[in-house]
Formats: sequence, C-alpha cells, structure tokens
Amino acid sequence: MRSSGGLLNVVDVEATCWDGTPPPGAVSEIIEIGLTVVDLDAGERIARHRILVRPARSTVSDFCTGLTGLTQAEVDTGLGFAEACRVLAVEHAAGLRPWASWGDYDRRQFARQCRTSSATYPFGQRHTNAKLAFTAAHGLRRRPGMAEALRIAGLPLEGRHHRGDDDAWNIAALVLTLAARGAWV
Repeated sequence: MRSSGGLLNVVDVEATCWDGTPPPGAVSEIIEIGLTVVDLDAGERIARHRILVRPARSTVSDFCTGLTGLTQAEVDTGLGFAEACRVLAVEHAAGLRPWASWGDYDRRQFARQCRTSSATYPFGQRHTNAKLAFTAAHGLRRRPGMAEALRIAGLPLEGRHHRGDDDAWNIAALVLTLAARGAWV
C-alpha cells in the first residue's frame, strides 16, 4: 500500500451506551464526534475538532459517563444530529475528503442514524478502516483495539480513551505511522 497524499479526516464517535440492555425505547445515538485533519503529504495532524451532539431518543447513562466522561448536561448543549452532519459536510469537507475510523463502527453508526432521522449522510464513499490497515501492516492475526495498537506502534495514548476528539487524535497518529511505512491506502 502507498500513501495517496492530501488531506484526510480521521473520525471517532462516542454514543449513548448502557451496562447491559438499553432502557425501553432508548437507542444508541452519537453524542460526540471527534475529527482530526491529517495532512498525509506533510505527515502531520493539522487540526482537531470536537462536536457535541444532543441525543433525541436516549439519555447519557451513568455507565456512559464513566466510560466517556460525557454527561447529559454537557451533551444537552450540543447540536442536533442533522445539524452536526451539516457542520461536518460544510465546515470539514466531509463529503469531499477521504476519511478513516478505527474499525467500521463509526461508519455504520452514522449510516444507521442518518436512515432513522432527517440527517443527510455527511461523508463520501472513500472510507478506510484504519484497524484493518494497521492489522495487515503489522501482520497481526487479531485486530487490536486503538489503545493496544498505540502500544504496538510505540506511541503514547494522548488524552482520555473513549473521548471522541482524543481518540480521533490518537487514531490519526496511527494513520501517520502507517503512511510513513508506506502502508496507508
């Protein structure tokens, strides 16, 4: 694999979650979108963004707060999901730039939530599953989580794990190590 150069959006989302079964009527909804812009040509992370998203059909559980640090009061100040998608498209060129996430969860969550709301899917078709690229580049049998991948790559975990903006920043560092090895699509 060889780096294609240019700008890349690295995205990580956090969503409402529960320790066990969701309450009746509640569904997993995006509550935070982290986005790091990577300049593949320069080999650096050039911008870091965070968008809080107000859930419409669920609330932030104590379990979710413990995992992400996000509270219901905090996400209540966020944008509606459709507006957050518009911001991604307009302010972050989400439909034009290739994008990456760690695994396929983020892509599937956006697609699912767009299907069940008035939101327009903000991303283009050029998505790379960075977890698969990392696994292949390192010849691993098992796909590691992001924190384990950082350890394998000899990189520090910067910020709080399970925080969208911090995770996107860390995933971007992993992408850059792959690009430097010539192992980024």
